[in-house]
Amino acid sequence: MEDTEVVRAAFEAYLAQDLEAEERLIADDFVFTSPQDDHIDKAAFLQRCFPTAERLVSQVILELVAAGPGAVFILYEYKLRSGDRHRNAEFITVRGGQLVETQVFFGGRV
Repeated sequence: MEDTEVVRAAFEAYLAQDLEAEERLIADDFVFTSPQDDHIDKAAFLQRCFPTAERLVSQVILELVAAGPGAVFILYEYKLRSGDRHRNAEFITVRGGQLVETQVFFGGRV
């Protein structure tokens, strides 16, 4: 599976809240960083971040591009149940068909 396909599959598992699929797509040594989370591990990510899809009405991938071996950039837009729309970008490192690091950059309202 191409690195971009791994990232797409992880986003789809998140939206579907398919925990089994997400666990398979995330490496045991996974690290997640965002403006709200500082280098948290896989367990913390799955507990704190993964269950948040319920806040969303929709999420659309706007750009998904390989950025070199094992590196992917993704830009997506999501709409919250409150009606607000936002865009975020992520730089994701993929190894052996699994996410090993995600760095999230929050965007503003659209």
